[in-house]
Amino acid sequence: MTEPERDSSAASPWTGSAAELIIAAVTVVAAAVAGYATAGWMGLAVVAVVAAAVAVGVIRFLLHQGIATAARKAREKRTARPVSGYSHRRFVVESGIRRQAFYDAELRPVLEHLLAARLAERHGVNLYQDPATARRLLCGQRHDAALWQWVDPNPDLAAIRVRSKDGRGIPRHVLVRLIDRLEKL
Repeated sequence: MTEPERDSSAASPWTGSAAELIIAAVTVVAAAVAGYATAGWMGLAVVAVVAAAVAVGVIRFLLHQGIATAARKAREKRTARPVSGYSHRRFVVESGIRRQAFYDAELRPVLEHLLAARLAERHGVNLYQDPATARRLLCGQRHDAALWQWVDPNPDLAAIRVRSKDGRGIPRHVLVRLIDRLEKL
């Protein structure tokens, strides 16, 4: 395998540790020479056994740390999330345009909530306690008067029947105008 083909996550834990390994080897050789000079072959054997035990302990510790780090990285690895929020909202809007029942059950509560939040944040008006002021603020211009029936917090059955004669939901151009008014409110 050539160097460019090598995966960076599969890099050896020994990469970049050449200096430390050389220092460790020189230290073991120096200790072995000192052990041989002091106690002969027995001193050399003791130094070799101790060096081997220390090396095994260090390697075990380093491998355990590498495995723990790799496992932690694998758990933390971000996976691509589906854009379900956007696709769900798009589905709700499209279905609310096609069917009145879907509009009343799904899209209307969202728009009503947005209206209530906007009125409370920007104007200090509670949609549910003061719907007349809310209507005046939303329908500031004469051609916006028809918007209220689509977000009225207390819709009467007659208004719902008028809206849903053909069973279709909110017309696209009315929805666009309503969203525009909510943004400017």
